[in-house]
Amino acid sequence: MEIYVSTDIETDGPVPGRNAMLSIASAAFTADKRMVASFTANLLSPPECSPDPATLRWWRTQPEAWEASRREPDPPEVVMGRYVDWLKCLPGRPVFVAYPAAFDYPFVLWHLTRYASENPFGYAVIDIRSYAMGVLGRSFRACRRDALPESWFDPLPHTHVALDDAIEQGHWFCNMLQARTEADNGREDPQR
Repeated sequence: MEIYVSTDIETDGPVPGRNAMLSIASAAFTADKRMVASFTANLLSPPECSPDPATLRWWRTQPEAWEASRREPDPPEVVMGRYVDWLKCLPGRPVFVAYPAAFDYPFVLWHLTRYASENPFGYAVIDIRSYAMGVLGRSFRACRRDALPESWFDPLPHTHVALDDAIEQGHWFCNMLQARTEADNGREDPQR
């Protein structure tokens, strides 16, 4: 069975290894939107990483989220070891899910490669926007979050706190799976 591991990270810049991953959170879902587990941790910044000035300016507009990302950080090797153990205890094969996966997954991959003994995801990665493109038959640029069907979104907060956002996007992705299944069964138009 596949377990969809909705993952959100917070960083101090756009480049893995040059900038630090501050927080990682994952919410693991079955296809029927049952959350089976969650993981969250804050990380100390590696000494070779330095913050991006533009990203720090953005963080100044999000003081509560910044504070949440800096609360009780642990060394990256400790966090990523715990994360691998958590992934291996899930009741199925993990599939990484993010929006956008092109941002989140490179940071997670870099940290798993550098600080953990293995990568349980391999390259099983789903980008939510790309999946929306396939479901809706639209171009990539026409699948911005604000252009997607309202029925795909549950009333959950988007706070820039990694665990909140991972749970929110996990619900969103599972709703997309359900819409696609219903459309395949002839019951609903996924563009509704």
